[in-house]
Amino acid sequence: MKKIKIFSLLFLIVACLSACQKNKTHEAEKVVAQQETYTNPILDAGNKPWAVYHNGYYYYTQETGNNIVLWKTKDLTELRTAPQKTVWVPTKKEESNNLWAPEIHRIDGKWYIYYEADDGNSDNHQLYVIENSSEDPLEGEFISKGRISTDKDNNWGIHPTVIKLGNELYMAWSGWQSRRVNIEQQCIYIARMKNPWTIESDRVLLSKPEQEWERQWINPDGSKTAYTIYVNEAPQFLLSKKKNKIHIFYSASGLWTPFYAVGKLTADINSDLLDPESWTKSAHPVFKQRPQIDIYSTGNVCFVPSPDGTETFMLYHARSIPNDPPGISDTRTPRMQKIRWDENGQPLIDPPAPSDSILTKPSGTI
Repeated sequence: MKKIKIFSLLFLIVACLSACQKNKTHEAEKVVAQQETYTNPILDAGNKPWAVYHNGYYYYTQETGNNIVLWKTKDLTELRTAPQKTVWVPTKKEESNNLWAPEIHRIDGKWYIYYEADDGNSDNHQLYVIENSSEDPLEGEFISKGRISTDKDNNWGIHPTVIKLGNELYMAWSGWQSRRVNIEQQCIYIARMKNPWTIESDRVLLSKPEQEWERQWINPDGSKTAYTIYVNEAPQFLLSKKKNKIHIFYSASGLWTPFYAVGKLTADINSDLLDPESWTKSAHPVFKQRPQIDIYSTGNVCFVPSPDGTETFMLYHARSIPNDPPGISDTRTPRMQKIRWDENGQPLIDPPAPSDSILTKPSGTI
């Protein structure tokens, strides 16, 4: 009887130890899973997300009011804990208000941040750029390279972005054909640059909001802007995998509506990019709202590589409600998801992933 009791006690001890080990293993597996996955949104607030990858770090920025803030991180899904720094506060009246959509680019060994701002009147929006020669853009000092004149009439302009192809530097942006009177129409333009702060060629119109899905400006509840606004904005360059095609993704319709969506322009890489005939335009949006899962106003895309360079991710912003009611601050949040490539090396963009769905972090994330 005594031996049986001892055996039972030993069995109980072993069972307890085994259970404890299983619990520890399960907890360890949960920690590993959490380290390898993320959920959207990647920040609790923010719009017009932008990031670039350089020497093992992502440098991220978004609209932050009347200044420019940079985040630095090895993991874009951990922006909430990433160090950040205000790197620019405009001092001149003409660029001290409504600072929108900053983008940071590395060009010929220097950092450039492009943005748009005005003097307090949004009709006076113009493009600006600042420069930093430090290896790390959170160090050193950004200096103004001034306003970028887009045409002889200095038309309204927003959302500048650039790409260097060989020895040629190009800028795309959203602008007006002429000063707004009753109806505002934003178009996508492209030009060749003499240097990162000077446009060399005439501006060339590539796209204007002509299709029905590009011309939505009234919300489902009937709320709307004070006048009609048709939108093509937020252009972003992306090369195909084989680098034989170049794409410009752009956002269309009013960002204040749930209908804000992403279209695409495509050209052969060896074509004349300043010839509108070189570009073809998608007949339908390539990325749009998913009302059935409460994702609206999808746009302002940006593309970044995974840390090991084997994957491409898309940053964008979206709302979880159709539109912000009067008196409610902007509810857009930054999100990201992986894109795919077809057999010809052209980008394939899946519908927006559900909020809080478990997604795998970019390959090579430490």
